Formats: sequence, structure tokens, C-alpha cells
Amino acid sequence: MSSKKMWTTRVRESTLEKFEPEDLLPDRQPAYVASWIYIFGVATIAAFVMLVISGLILTFEGPAWWHTSSIGHFFNSIHLWSVELFFVFMVVHLWGKFWMAAWRGRRWMTWITGVISFFASIVTGFTGYLIQTNFDSQWIATQAKDSFNSVGIGAYFNALNTGQAMLIHVSLLPLALGGLVVWHVILVRRKGVVPPIEAGGSE
Repeated sequence: MSSKKMWTTRVRESTLEKFEPEDLLPDRQPAYVASWIYIFGVATIAAFVMLVISGLILTFEGPAWWHTSSIGHFFNSIHLWSVELFFVFMVVHLWGKFWMAAWRGRRWMTWITGVISFFASIVTGFTGYLIQTNFDSQWIATQAKDSFNSVGIGAYFNALNTGQAMLIHVSLLPLALGGLVVWHVILVRRKGVVPPIEAGGSE
């Protein structure tokens, strides 16, 4: 088989070989990047990293630990506040980029991956609520079950099935969301940071 026909060759040529070292690890940024609106993307990623770390610890120890142990309460609180900060930073980041028309300069895919990441985060947060194994999660699950059944989703996802929700929350959605975040950052590095509208141009 010709190496040109292999999928690994095509992926490499469409990604890694298009990057210059200064694109991946730049040591200079335009002056307008010093504006506060540009920090929320990095803040979102920082909160996401804290989410993953605290989530892994909670997963390894299990629900009984985070309900009964003081250390478990601590890490559960870290996970909760990481979620809160993650959504705050992401919403501000998305709105900021919306008003800056961040899809300019052929950056539409960068914008799309950010929007999809936002909706994937909502689903991830919802399944996280379902696996709290407390009264709040039971209430949310019973209300969601009726909603899902009314539109036919209940045949595929049972909100009352804690094991199913935990599998989706811990294994599937974080991998998908992490992949989207990495793709988004790669596109930012590839296309560059969008300039303010008043700066002129679309590069």
C-alpha cells in the first residue's frame, strides 16, 4: 500500500506538517492580546484541567468516600467550584468572541468547535448532577426521566440509571470534550488569535 493512501499519512499531512514551531509554541503575541477579554479562554482550560484532576480522584474513591470523608468533601467541593468557574469563564469567552466576530479570517471552524464544546459541557454537567447520589440528583433524575420519555430519548438513556450516567459522565463525555478542547486550541494556534474589530483586517 502506498504511504500516500494511508490514513496516518493523510492525518499527519493535514495537521502536524502544516504547523511551524513558532505556531505551536509562540514567544511573541500581538499587543492587543494584553486585553482582559483574551484571558478567559486560558482560564476556561485551567478550570477544565482542575475538573479532570478532581474528577479522577472522585472516580477512583467512589461516592461513599465523597459523602462521608472530610477529604472527600474537599475534593467534591473542588470539583463543584471548578465546574462553576469553567462555565463562567466559557460563557464570557464565547460572548466575548461572538461580539468580536471571532470567525473572521477563515476561523469559522475555531468558532464552531468552541460552540460544540459549550453544548457538550452542558450535557457533561447534567450527567454530573445525576451521579451526585443525593436528594438533588434524585429529583433531577425523576424530572429528566419524564422529559426524555416524552421525546423518545428514554429508550436510549435512562436518567434513573446511575451506573449509565456515571459511565457517560466519567468515560465518554470527558474524552469527547477533551478532544474538542485540544482541537480548538490547535486551530487557535494554526489560525492565530483574532484581532479586535477596530484593529482592522481579519488576520
